[in-house]
Amino acid sequence: MNRTELKAVWKKEEEAAQIHGWDFSHIHGRYEEELDLPWDYERIIRKYLNEDMDILDYDTGGGEFLLSLKHPFHKTAATEGYPPNVELCRKTLLPLGIDFKACDNPAQIPFANESFDMIINRHGDFRAEELYRLLKKGGLFVTEQVGEDNDRDLVEMVLPNTEKPFPHLNLKEQRKVFEAAGFHMIETGEAHLPIRFYDVGAFVWFAHIIEWEFPGFSVDRCFAQLLKMQKIIEDHGSIVGTIHRYLIAAKKG
Repeated sequence: MNRTELKAVWKKEEEAAQIHGWDFSHIHGRYEEELDLPWDYERIIRKYLNEDMDILDYDTGGGEFLLSLKHPFHKTAATEGYPPNVELCRKTLLPLGIDFKACDNPAQIPFANESFDMIINRHGDFRAEELYRLLKKGGLFVTEQVGEDNDRDLVEMVLPNTEKPFPHLNLKEQRKVFEAAGFHMIETGEAHLPIRFYDVGAFVWFAHIIEWEFPGFSVDRCFAQLLKMQKIIEDHGSIVGTIHRYLIAAKKG
């Protein structure tokens, strides 16, 4: 395809960049990430979870992962702050008897002190002190987080010198934050691994969805850089970046 045809294809991906829940099926098979994490978030949760526990999934997305746990609904709560996902959760979680509440402030979660035996959080925001308040004595917080260096090489390809949206999100610094709040670490991990895109259109869709990492990104603004990505794919088969993840499983003292 020539430049004009490529731009038209990429603009269609830009227009299609909508998401419900946390569903990346639109680019399934066109990119790969998180294939070799040294831990299994679900396995770790299930290792500690039992059906008598009261659990909260903070920043649940569309509730997809939470529902996959098949925890008793009357012992399950969830929050979400992204408006489209809030509506989705109201339609899917509330009718099941799950205690869902809209919340976009991790420092003010609308549940009483010591409400939960376990709080889980995957790629969402959190405040250690608020988690401590919500957990019962001996309660657990389990999170897999996106680190501060996530996708930075990809960001530099299209938006050079963009500041990190979430500095200080790394295992070393967050361990200190949790210990200062009164938690004891049970399991931890950190990893930097490849993310691969097999066509530029998939990257365009991704960059619009992850807008906080790629602020101001558009096909028009970054067209020259996208053409360079196209050349890399033609020569090497993919664009390769780096994801940054870390894991914390912590217990309230």
